[in-house]
Amino acid sequence: MKLGVFAVLFGDKSLEEALDNVQEAGLDAVEIGTGGYPGNTHCNPAELLADDSKLQKFQEAFTKRNIEISALSCHGNPLHPNQEIAKEHHEQFEQTVLLAEKIGVDTVVTFSGCPGESDYSRNPVWVTAAWPDDHPEVLEWQWKEKVIPYWQQQNAFLEQHGVRVAIEPHPGFVVYNNETALKLREACGKQIGVNFDPSHLYWQQMDPVVSIKELGEHNALFHFHAKDTAIDPQNTAANGVLDTKPYQDELHRSWIFRTIGYGHGEEEWRRIISALQLIGYQGTVSIEHEDSLMSVEEGLEKAVGLLKNVLIKQKVGEIWWA
Repeated sequence: MKLGVFAVLFGDKSLEEALDNVQEAGLDAVEIGTGGYPGNTHCNPAELLADDSKLQKFQEAFTKRNIEISALSCHGNPLHPNQEIAKEHHEQFEQTVLLAEKIGVDTVVTFSGCPGESDYSRNPVWVTAAWPDDHPEVLEWQWKEKVIPYWQQQNAFLEQHGVRVAIEPHPGFVVYNNETALKLREACGKQIGVNFDPSHLYWQQMDPVVSIKELGEHNALFHFHAKDTAIDPQNTAANGVLDTKPYQDELHRSWIFRTIGYGHGEEEWRRIISALQLIGYQGTVSIEHEDSLMSVEEGLEKAVGLLKNVLIKQKVGEIWWA
């Protein structure tokens, strides 16, 4: 496994400056944002596809530093009921796939998307309950009319271009856990897998190790985000885990995203890395920094330190143990 970082945390820097930071941190790989919610500060696929000289310069920035691109990421909502947003995010996804093919990157990361409750919706509707009966009816309509047709088409497009998509299970979208991720893969095709981010599972009361092993049985874990979550026992006991307060209201939220080691300790991350090794994951552990209590520099330094320690390996037979 390689240790890398999702470069959107360096959004205020140029690509060259961002990669210098990655190199100084002693990392092997970088995940690059190409659109959607992370934006495309360091990589505009449409621009690079249209200009060979810009594309060459882009690639040279990585090769001269001996840094690998682990994935191109365009986390968006191509199923958004606002057609302008849906069109923009879909086009960014398509362009990202075409760029990935051209530069030899095999994985594109995004979200599954989430439609509205009907063709007349203005905003996405995430169904979280089985009653009243409106909820399962909406969910059935979403999958049958929007989700499956869209991703069946994208699976064919991905297969045509030799690229796979790693869908990140994330609350607010139709794919938010293993069950929904595997449902999408089964219905739409094997070019579709998972970008595994434990931080979104913790507050839903899931065990990442159990989830990793299940995805491994289906050969469905394509990419990995290293991000942690801290759960506030007092706020959770009072209000539960469904929390709509701003992420900046750390004192009153039931949970917040944290730097690796500040939600769960090193032993837990040893369990996670060992589970990845057990299923034969050979990709990148991509650090994602969304800790509102730490600076980018401090958060990255602490995450790198813990994960480098965990990733020290001893070969036993054909398995690498953390």
